[in-house]
Amino acid sequence: MATSVRQGFSGSEHEGLYSASETRALDQWAIERAGIQGAVLMSRAAAAALHQLSLRWPQPALLQVLCGTGNNGGDGYLLADQARRRNIPVRVLQVGDPAKIRGDALRARAQALANGVPVAPFTGNALEAEGVLVDALLGTGLGGDVREPFAAAIDALNSAGQPVVALDIPSGLCADTGRVLGTAVRADLTVTFIARKRGLFTLHGPDCRGQLEYADLAVPAEAVQSLVPAWRRLDLQRLLSAWPQRPAASHKGDYGTVLVVGGDYGFPGAVALAAEAALRCGAGLVRVATRPEHLPAIVARTPEAMVSAVRSGQELQPLLAGADVIVLGPGLGRSSWSGQLLQVALAAPQPVVIDADALNLLAELPREAALLRDNRVYTPHPGEAARLLGSSTAAVQGDRFAASGALQTRLGGVVLLKGNGSLIVDGQQQLLADYGNPGMASGGMGDVLSGVIGALLAQGLSPLTATALAACAHGAAADMAASAGQRGLLASDLMLPLRKLLG
Repeated sequence: MATSVRQGFSGSEHEGLYSASETRALDQWAIERAGIQGAVLMSRAAAAALHQLSLRWPQPALLQVLCGTGNNGGDGYLLADQARRRNIPVRVLQVGDPAKIRGDALRARAQALANGVPVAPFTGNALEAEGVLVDALLGTGLGGDVREPFAAAIDALNSAGQPVVALDIPSGLCADTGRVLGTAVRADLTVTFIARKRGLFTLHGPDCRGQLEYADLAVPAEAVQSLVPAWRRLDLQRLLSAWPQRPAASHKGDYGTVLVVGGDYGFPGAVALAAEAALRCGAGLVRVATRPEHLPAIVARTPEAMVSAVRSGQELQPLLAGADVIVLGPGLGRSSWSGQLLQVALAAPQPVVIDADALNLLAELPREAALLRDNRVYTPHPGEAARLLGSSTAAVQGDRFAASGALQTRLGGVVLLKGNGSLIVDGQQQLLADYGNPGMASGGMGDVLSGVIGALLAQGLSPLTATALAACAHGAAADMAASAGQRGLLASDLMLPLRKLLG
């Protein structure tokens, strides 16, 4: 196995993602420790949002700003006031009882009114059919599903057929989970302030936010350094910076042997995809252990892989000794043959990537029978995660951050919870990879990912680093492959982009 690749991983090298409570703590630090008044932060937020809006729509015929009763509404009032001073036609539509407005938001409203900004109560038919709409309704403080009259305002924004700009976060989107709380604004542009909210990057967040811009509001770096966020967003280029050139004297033995175990009746393609991905991503040797009937098909597709017929767990045993890494699960099935191979592979001391039906079989085992080890990588999609947790897919998706942590506690090792904004946890680091696109919603993508992880482990990366780099490269390869369109994207289309990224 290769030893020249850096083994460690520092999550601090990557971009912080913050919960709503963590963002409030930063806000309070800026006010109490840096002496920046809340009104000043609100004014800076309005200016940053108006700047980004103007870059995309330089001369809007009209700005219609829908303001709620909290600080998000205050941002909206000041944006409207600043737009008026730049001779941009503007009007504010107040959603909710203005008597509930307090503090800095109330002062922002008073300023806008004093400076002649037209303000009217929101009604169902209040929107003019021109210009740009601004969502300043709810912000990050929403604790439950959206209620009236805010739900009606969100529906009006979404059905207007005009560009929508969200301030800080699209109203109705949970800042902590990325879940839509009943209904949510679907913005064309979101300008988020002080901290990047983690809900913007997973589940429904990317669909709701549109183009995302970040404004730090000139909050001192000391504020950010005072609070270490629980989650960080991965950067592929930073990960690749630790990926060295190969020395001229390299040979295949330097880069590890991956053993792919799976391919029950009817599923030879899964192991073939995992094996080819491992080869394309630099593994020195790749073996496949599968049903005897599948040997000709796999050899025909990937002649570089060494394919062995295994009829039982006992026949798998001698193949394990020559492997540096095991990829267990692609096309494994759930037969008695599958169960035997699972039991034998799980008893091996090598790092194991556990995917697909291996996860489903694992969910059926008593916890003490799973032989949990820290050198394992688990790659469930939400349905598999639900089975492992004895939960439901809806519950997993309802809080993917909590579910990934629960999985790691249950399984140990490294857990990669796949999905829109994949989450990676190892008990210490909590990471998010948001590369990829909807074209990846097709069969075989997970098999390719497991092969990539196996290859990176075989080349000497730690389980966490291998998983992080694989998740980012897999998604980025899909983005490259989707240049011809997302619909019809095949798992095998990722092979050459993966080679280009990691080569």
